[in-house]
Amino acid sequence: MMSHSLRQYIMVTLSYWGFTLTDGALRMLVVLYFHQLGYSPFEVAALFLFYEFFGMVTNLFGGWLAARTGLNTTLHIGLVLQMLALGMLLADPAWLSVFYVMAAQALSGIAKDLNKMSAKSSIKLLLPDNAQSKLYHWVALLTGSKNTLKGVGFFIGALLLSSIGFRSAILVLFIGLMLVCIASFLFLDRGMGKSQYQPKFRELFSKSPAINRLSAARFFLFGSRDIWFVVALPVYLQSVLGWSHTAVGSLLALWIIAYGAVQSIAPKLTQRGQSKSPDGKTALHWILPLCLIPAAIALSLHYTLAAPATILIIGLAVYGILFAINSSLHSYLIVAYAQRNGVSLDVGFYYMANAAGRLAGSLLSGLIYQWQGLEACMLASSAFIAIACLLSIGLIKHQPSMNRAPQY
Repeated sequence: MMSHSLRQYIMVTLSYWGFTLTDGALRMLVVLYFHQLGYSPFEVAALFLFYEFFGMVTNLFGGWLAARTGLNTTLHIGLVLQMLALGMLLADPAWLSVFYVMAAQALSGIAKDLNKMSAKSSIKLLLPDNAQSKLYHWVALLTGSKNTLKGVGFFIGALLLSSIGFRSAILVLFIGLMLVCIASFLFLDRGMGKSQYQPKFRELFSKSPAINRLSAARFFLFGSRDIWFVVALPVYLQSVLGWSHTAVGSLLALWIIAYGAVQSIAPKLTQRGQSKSPDGKTALHWILPLCLIPAAIALSLHYTLAAPATILIIGLAVYGILFAINSSLHSYLIVAYAQRNGVSLDVGFYYMANAAGRLAGSLLSGLIYQWQGLEACMLASSAFIAIACLLSIGLIKHQPSMNRAPQY
């Protein structure tokens, strides 16, 4: 018979999946639709400024809110806010100014990070303290499957835009998410994640050296991806290589799907021949080779070692495998480092750094691409990963422990 914890894990995962499909589709719809309207690469990047900024703020305050009200509450607030964001984009196209879309994206950013923080924090509470191996597998499965579905969302967004147009696509996403919200409200435990310990507002910022270092490394890791992935790559494929909306969406979707699949099996790849769970040394071991990949792509494009499309597809495949493993390791380590009492505070702080990195990467993606092109974006990506490598050196001395005493 299925255990209560497993049933709740499945419900959290299904809710996260439904949200992720709409979020990925919305991201692709906004990038392609507004570039089609003649927005410059930097203007397209600016549309996501509030999305990332408010996501960053949400992770910080959302962790505190979840500890006081429960993870069920913050997860459902996220679903409702995403529905409001989609509803805003159903307005008359004449209303869709840059600032209006940025405001809708602000709601979407808050929604996304409330949902993600709630889902990932809940996993720690569904398992006993001594189940670190299962924790790693459950976190990897949730993270990997989420990213696979985000890739599917990219494809759905591009396909809907090409087939039924922007407003009809938004309406389809709104209806789908409403059904997810209803199911989640009916079947998730009401008191999930509500802590008996009520954290004070001044306890928002982590005092753990391990979490601080891991959060800083996460900032540069995800900033390195979004420097080229958010704006530069889709715009390059469209404007330089002449790809269609569907072709661009399909490539990015397949990349995200494969990336998520690798994340899901990361425990098998990183624990080969080892019985112990990953630690800081494992994280450093896997991030070092990642640093070289974007620079190699940039050099290959500069010296035309092959057709640009071939270089990008092969390079992105290698990059995706290594990045997925690094992301999965980080996602496990933050849950393992976090305190059980008030876990959402530590996880929220960490994902604040993640959102800040995405914000920096998104803005730099449009700015650097408009200034110097895709090759410069790739070189900047390698520089960011190099900084993450240096920060990861400090993680070697920190061992995950599910039973750390509170440090507040």
